[in-house]
Amino acid sequence: MTLVDTSSWIPCLRRDGEPEMKEKVRALLLDGAAVLCPVVLAELWMGAGSKKDQVDLTDLSAVLRCLPMTDEVWECSFCLARVCRANGTPLPSSDLMIASCAFIHGAKTLAKDTHFETLERYRDLVK
Repeated sequence: MTLVDTSSWIPCLRRDGEPEMKEKVRALLLDGAAVLCPVVLAELWMGAGSKKDQVDLTDLSAVLRCLPMTDEVWECSFCLARVCRANGTPLPSSDLMIASCAFIHGAKTLAKDTHFETLERYRDLVK
């Protein structure tokens, strides 16, 4: 199971998006391994400007599993925020929540955003 971050969905959903990222996401979709979380959906909806974008996002939401933002996920995100701050790497709260959702549900992350490389280093510190 892989939680696909917004930074990976955007180049995948764009007509002129990166072929390499499109292939990575496509492979996850074909394997049934791609999942979402509410924070990623909210970020994607912020960028869904056209009617086609909205239809595509509605279709995507209908077929992919969405991992819940449980109390445990929220607690993990608070802990992750403390760890990041203590290590001099404060990051956007949305990235903390997405990573925490993946960590708690035992998912990998696919992200083009380098923040997730930093967050992955802290995975074992926050569970």
